[in-house]
Amino acid sequence: MATAAIVTRSLTKSYGELTALDSFDLEVEHGSIFGLLGPNGAGKTTLIRILTTLMRQSSGDASIEGLDILRSGREIRSMIGVVSQENSLDRYLTARENLELHARLHGMEKKLYKRRIDDLLELMGLAGRQKDFPDTFSGGMQRRLVIARALVHQPQVLFLDEPTTGLDPQSRRAVWEYVRSLAGSMTIFLTTHYLEEAEQLCDRIAIMDHGRLIAIGSTQELKDRLSGATVYEIEFAGQDADHYAALLGAMPCVIDLKQVENKIAITLECWECLSEIVTALNGVPVRRISLQERTLEDVFISLTGQKVRE
Repeated sequence: MATAAIVTRSLTKSYGELTALDSFDLEVEHGSIFGLLGPNGAGKTTLIRILTTLMRQSSGDASIEGLDILRSGREIRSMIGVVSQENSLDRYLTARENLELHARLHGMEKKLYKRRIDDLLELMGLAGRQKDFPDTFSGGMQRRLVIARALVHQPQVLFLDEPTTGLDPQSRRAVWEYVRSLAGSMTIFLTTHYLEEAEQLCDRIAIMDHGRLIAIGSTQELKDRLSGATVYEIEFAGQDADHYAALLGAMPCVIDLKQVENKIAITLECWECLSEIVTALNGVPVRRISLQERTLEDVFISLTGQKVRE
């Protein structure tokens, strides 16, 4: 069996003069949780729509479980589950009827899908509300029902497009826990704007911008890309932080300094410069000095820029 569940080669999608995907190459391993990040307009939705056979590419190739997305669309649709950003539940069907309709559309036999639906409703904490209509559910409950529906036919690949947008923290954590429980049993392709979500869930993460893949790797591998400068936070016990900020800002090894009340964040050329800082602060009432760990957000901003996108 091939090691990649999803493969794209030079995948390109153009709308007139606008290129939404630009020679996009990607491989997603079987059984992994893969995260795709990017600012608004980066091309994430276009990529998802192509991979789920809802849109044709302009050029290039893509496959799901070894099947070409252009030649084997029906087979691919039978083996994937999709949780889109929009709530597409049928408001005139009960929670259980929504799941049953999905099962029947996938040609499942009643004796098979009945127990499967029972298990999913129980797992999602919706068994007691299965006869109620989705409009009576909270946003978190509706989202869990959408995920349950995508899982009824036991897909080999699950696409989650912004699955926790708008959810309260408790509902978001519940979705996270369930996604983690699926790891290894199916391939999960996740897009999200919540960087913490990607960091918590994903084995590998890709960052795209302007239709191109600009970085890929584990969370730690992406953080390791931010080499060079080191940031330390110094918290002073007294009230003379302004004086000490001026002192530190004049030192040649300090390349940036930010102050918030009695805390100062200094960016050093390298970690070895810390000894010069400690020497300069000898006798000063320092409460603590701590290294600021790089975050996935730091990586994201460094690669895509700080400007807000439309």
